[in-house]
Amino acid sequence: MKKTAAVFGALLFATAAHADVPVPSGAYVMDNTHASLTFRINHLGLSNYTARFTDFDINLNLDVDNPENSTVTATVNPTSVRTDYPGEKDFDGEIANDANFFNVGQFPEVTFASTSVEKTGDNTATITGDLTMRGTTLPITLDATLVGALEQHPFVGSPAVGFSATGTLDRSDFGMTHLIPNVGDAVTFIIEAEFIKAN
Repeated sequence: MKKTAAVFGALLFATAAHADVPVPSGAYVMDNTHASLTFRINHLGLSNYTARFTDFDINLNLDVDNPENSTVTATVNPTSVRTDYPGEKDFDGEIANDANFFNVGQFPEVTFASTSVEKTGDNTATITGDLTMRGTTLPITLDATLVGALEQHPFVGSPAVGFSATGTLDRSDFGMTHLIPNVGDAVTFIIEAEFIKAN
C-alpha cells in the first residue's frame, strides 16, 4: 500500500508565493525515491531517539495564482516504521501493532489534509491541517520551506519542486500515553520531499 504520511502542505503555499518559481499550477505527485519522513522523541532526557517511516505518500494540488486554494493530502502506513533496533526483539512490529502505540489492527493508517496556508516569508509558510491518528482528528501546524523548483526536471522532463517541513505534536492527544514521561510526549517530525507534476 503506497498510501502514507501525511503531513504536509507546506510546499504549496511556499512555492506559489515565490516569484521566481518557474512551475505551473496543477497536481504534483511525490517522488518516493527522494522523500523521507522521520520523527524524534526524547528518551530519558538523554537523547532524541530518531526513527522513520518508509511507506508514505503526499499529493499536492498547486494553485500558483491563488495559493490559498492549493491543497495537500497525505497518508502514512504505520507498519512501515523503522527504528533499526539492533536486538532480536521485533521493536518495529511492537510500535506498529501494540495497542499502546499505533494499533494498526484498529487504525491502519495516519492521514493529513490541509485546511489553510499562511505566508511567512518569500519561500516559507505555515500550513494548518487535520491529522487523523488512532481514530482522533486534531489540527496541527507545519513550518515549511521551499528548497527549490525546476521548470524541467533533467531526468523526467517535467516541472518539479522540493520542500522541507517540520512540525510537532503531543502523542498523548492521540491516546498514546505509554511510558510518558520517561519517553517524551512531544514528537517532532521532519519531511523532505521532491514532487513531479502529474501529466
